[in-house]
Amino acid sequence: MPGLGQAVKRQAGRAAFLAATGAIFIICTWWIGQASSFGSALFFFLLLVLPWWAIQSYDAFLPALSEAEQRDPKAQSSHVGLRRTLITIWTHAHDIRYLGALFLLTALTDLYIILANPTYSLTIFCAKPAGLLGILAKAQSPTLHTLIGYGFLRLRRWSLLLYLAYAAFGLLNATANYACFGYGRVRTVFLFSLIVFTAYVLWRRNCFPISSSPRGVRL
Repeated sequence: MPGLGQAVKRQAGRAAFLAATGAIFIICTWWIGQASSFGSALFFFLLLVLPWWAIQSYDAFLPALSEAEQRDPKAQSSHVGLRRTLITIWTHAHDIRYLGALFLLTALTDLYIILANPTYSLTIFCAKPAGLLGILAKAQSPTLHTLIGYGFLRLRRWSLLLYLAYAAFGLLNATANYACFGYGRVRTVFLFSLIVFTAYVLWRRNCFPISSSPRGVRL
């Protein structure tokens, strides 16, 4: 419940702000679903509302300032609002772990779509392979999403390389399908989000150590 943990910690102002923000996000999600589609609302929820929900939950989990820190102006200035929470998330690469959790979630949804629609064919480079090739084409999505999600959660270097290879394939495939079939809302959103998503992962590539040893060099 947004703001509940902060209220328990007697942070009334922050609790009220988070509760109001949560209400606004839920209303926006509902409005997008009504104005557009359930898929658009889900996309908004996963990329904006759910990360915010995780951040405020983590903020409620972190201990409050000690009495000594509360009397120290420098300590207070470095822990204003959600700043300490955001710094902790950034330092410990919890944003990458969140992306890993999203990959695992999409693996489950992909698997459900495949099982619920056995006749569904995945479009690959303007073609829809059938038979064994079609089954393998559909199976690669939940399989790779599971591997990447696990690797991101554990901050494994191989998962970064696997994701970049998978993203390159997805970009080429989406571009080819765009050229063959023209503009499509889902196709366009997927292509744009893939580019932004990959740019963010590359920006945070230092979260994936080259070596697991304490002296390992980071990229």
